Amino acid sequence: MASRETLLKILDLARWAPSGDNTQPWRFEIVADDHVAIHGHDTREWCLYDFNGHASHIAHGALLETLRIAATGEGLAASWTLRSGCPDKAPIYDVRLAAAPGIAADPLLPFIETRVVQRRPMRTTPLSDTQRAALAAAPGAGYSVRFFESGAARRQVAGLLWRNAYLRLTCPEAYPVHKEIIEWRTRFSKDRIPEQAVGVDSATARLMEWVMASWGRVQFFNKYLGGTLAPRVQLDYIPAIACAAHVLVLADTPAAGVEGHARGGVALQRLWLTAASVGLHLQPEMTPLIFRWYARAGQRFSALPEIARGADALADEFERIGGFGRDQALTFFCRVGVCDTPHSRSLRKSVDELMLSPR
Repeated sequence: MASRETLLKILDLARWAPSGDNTQPWRFEIVADDHVAIHGHDTREWCLYDFNGHASHIAHGALLETLRIAATGEGLAASWTLRSGCPDKAPIYDVRLAAAPGIAADPLLPFIETRVVQRRPMRTTPLSDTQRAALAAAPGAGYSVRFFESGAARRQVAGLLWRNAYLRLTCPEAYPVHKEIIEWRTRFSKDRIPEQAVGVDSATARLMEWVMASWGRVQFFNKYLGGTLAPRVQLDYIPAIACAAHVLVLADTPAAGVEGHARGGVALQRLWLTAASVGLHLQPEMTPLIFRWYARAGQRFSALPEIARGADALADEFERIGGFGRDQALTFFCRVGVCDTPHSRSLRKSVDELMLSPR
């Protein structure tokens, strides 16, 4: 049996798990000394990028794996199950903890808090054999990893992300998300992305802040002043070239339901923490996957027909570049490389703020 203080210590580490745009779609409940309930929710009602809630379910899995790793530092073994009868929009995960004499702290434990997103250009130093092997093994059984490392491969991915960014920036349904997720003129943010971590220079940031105040401004700027060019160059094209490699995690079988996508989140977090453990930084590149999820499911996410056509074309291009078919299940896409530690980052809500019941 663990003390309440020990459980709070574990949760304090677990809360550093990644989530899309730092939404933290979870709340904690300490049920007993050996039982923690994670109350998940999703953001599909307002976030275009949370396709059927799956991005949130993946984040839940990343949290659960982080909790498991954190528990090993306290001599505890943690395992989780999805509570039956819960709606997909509000899954509950029951985590059981048991004393495990002699259990070793997971080697990834030291990197839980230091793992960050790097949205700025990184060095093109090639991956070492050790780094590549560690990343390939990190997601575990049921997943495989594909690398896009050569200059030609990175340029292909850069072209994909360039066209992907145009869809992202001209889709009216994406605008409320973009407006909401950035906390302007800040270095740190506990529940959003701080401006200084976005990856653009200060002049571009000031312009973005002004333009994004209304969709009318965005439309005018995009149509008459090439408004997508600067952010696409700084946020997508140059970073796609300036990295060691792009890394794609493929699932052996398509994820089934909430639990399947949560398992994908476990794989994602193990890859990300492993990257940090071998001296690499990482930036997720999930929107091409998400637009492909929509396209291959036949779900339209915009009232503009040209956006739907663009998503279909983007899915075709992704499959051609990656050399996989329409039915291939994709879990995670990112770029990695060596660089200085970012000076700005997203923080997290406190454990108190994330608890459902009083401490």
